[in-house]
This record gives sequence, C-alpha cells and structure tokens, in this order.
Amino acid sequence: MSAQAETFGFQAEISQLLDLIINTFYSNKSIFLRELISNASDALDKIRYQSLTDPSQLDTEKELFIRITPDKENKLLRIRDTGIGMTKADLVNNLGTIAKSGTKAFMEALSAGGDVSMIGQFGVGFYSAYLVAERVQVVSKHNDDEQYIWESAAGGTFTITPDTDGEPLGRGSELRLYLKEDQLEYLEEKKIKEIVKKHSEFISYPIQLVVTKEVEKVGEKFYILPGFES
Repeated sequence: MSAQAETFGFQAEISQLLDLIINTFYSNKSIFLRELISNASDALDKIRYQSLTDPSQLDTEKELFIRITPDKENKLLRIRDTGIGMTKADLVNNLGTIAKSGTKAFMEALSAGGDVSMIGQFGVGFYSAYLVAERVQVVSKHNDDEQYIWESAAGGTFTITPDTDGEPLGRGSELRLYLKEDQLEYLEEKKIKEIVKKHSEFISYPIQLVVTKEVEKVGEKFYILPGFES
C-alpha cells in the first residue's frame, strides 16, 4: 500500500517565479543542468564538511559523486548526488513554502531584461528544472530522517510522500526530471557531455554519466566525464 501524500501550497512568490519560468520563452534552457549540478556539489560540500568533525556521517555512503542518468524510454533525466540530503522539513521549507530573499529580486531582474542564466546567483536555481521538465520529483534521504519524495508539476502545489517502496538512496538526493516533449535532446549523451564540459568544469566531485550501449549488450556502465575523474 502506498504511503499517504501530503499536499502543500507554494509560497506566492515561488508560484509567480514558476509561472515565469514555464510560460516565458528562453533560448538558453540548458543552464538548468549547470544549476542542478551546482546544487548537488553544494550538498556534497556540506556532508564533507560535517564528516571532518564526525566521520560516521559518511557511513551511509562513503563515495561522494554526482551521477546523471538519461532514461529515453521514460523521457526522464535523473541527477543523483550522495550529498547531505534533505529531511522532510527541509523539502517543505527549501522547495516551496519559504521564499528565499532572492526570489523576488530574480523576478525583478528578469523584468528589467535580465537573463534566466542569472537564476543561480539569486539562490533559486532549483526551479530552473522547469525550463525543461513538466514534472519534477526530488527523492531525498538525510542521515537524520527517513527517505521522502517531493513532487510537483508546478501549478501552485507540491506533495511530500514517505518513500517506502523506492530504492534506498543511503544518503543524498535524486532529482527526476520528466522532460517536456520538445526538450528530449537533454537525454542525448552528446548533449549532456557538451553542457557539463561547458558549465561544470570546476566542480570538485566526479560527475558520472550512465550510458547504455545497446550494440554491445553490456547494459549500463558509468562514464566519468573527461576532466572529472576523482
């Protein structure tokens, strides 16, 4: 039996921001990947910092990495990190109910002719996922809490559900972007490599890309993007 989902309303400014992101035409949508990788790197920094004083924090997952998995069959792009993860309260507060001071400032910058690529400077880079996705899930596991799923197709609300059936993450977060029909190019291996090479050169953790080589019948393998070896 599925766990019970709780529904929350987005704070008004965040709803406005999402409307703006979804309904305005932007040519450089690819910045979403830079933003989500940057957030993953921040989460890894946090757990690494905690582990300096408490090494047991890493017991739930020793390796620190970012993993990108395109799933063409389901039009789904997964971005996984083994960072600090989010508690249920973190998911509710950080992804929807408490507007960061940068939310309004970013919208004002856009109105004044600013570019969507500035989104990360205002601390709201997560919402750039909606440049390419019609629905987003965030599965997260923090050492101090159970595993939860945050989900929203924008539209004013999001849900939080205990993840009782999913694969245990151990620790960290996995973003699942259900891509819009006209954004499926972001499932292409070549496109992902190109964006990561251009935007995420200075990330200090290995960025893995899961590729499926159908011809060789070897199933899935990890490809560490050049220059991102640990």
